[in-house]
Amino acid sequence: MPKVSIAKLLECQRNLRYTFNNPAWLEKALTHPSNRFQDGRSNERMEFLGDAILGMIISEHLFESLTDRREGHLTRVKSFVVSGPPLARRSRALRLDKFVSVGKGMIDNGELPDSVMSNVFEAVVAAIYIDGGLPEARRFVLNNLAGEIARVEANEHEQNYKSILQQFVQRELAGTPTYRVVGHSGPDHERSFQVEAVIDGKPYESAWGRSKKEAEQRAAELTYDVFLQQQSMKKRRKD
Repeated sequence: MPKVSIAKLLECQRNLRYTFNNPAWLEKALTHPSNRFQDGRSNERMEFLGDAILGMIISEHLFESLTDRREGHLTRVKSFVVSGPPLARRSRALRLDKFVSVGKGMIDNGELPDSVMSNVFEAVVAAIYIDGGLPEARRFVLNNLAGEIARVEANEHEQNYKSILQQFVQRELAGTPTYRVVGHSGPDHERSFQVEAVIDGKPYESAWGRSKKEAEQRAAELTYDVFLQQQSMKKRRKD
């Protein structure tokens, strides 16, 4: 018996605006590892493939559309767009939470966690790629994430990099960044401050600002860029 009914598969395809040649790929993409098939099939491996395809499509789109932006900016935009919250939002907008098949105990307070929903989005990207090829996968990704790209671009100057860095460090390093003043200049009424970010006792990037808060934001942005570049280099080595 299929984990997702035929009726639900048809409804899901209408929501996705893509009709599968082989709906079994969609069914697999909607099957969480907690409710895997008897033969072990679930969307776990498809998440892996979908993540790579998603990153490539968004990177290509940003490279071609934001021709006046430097690498650091492109990396930040991509990082925001392909992160968990935007993907989970798009999953829910597509009503994928109605169709995903999960085991008992996965639903928390009446809804599935963002991590499950973002992974399902990646698995669906992989399913469309396998079933219809890269052009269909590209169409699906850009149709669903163009709004997220525009939102990030519009709010780029308003990003709270201290909050962004804190979330990143807590997730990746299980720590919390702090900030300390390492320099200042100018008279009292026009003083500028140099602040550096510190993580687990290790100093990272420093920056100047007309106030301590402004310098902290700039130091957080530079430090976050360092981590993004490190991640990018690690991925290149693996590839």
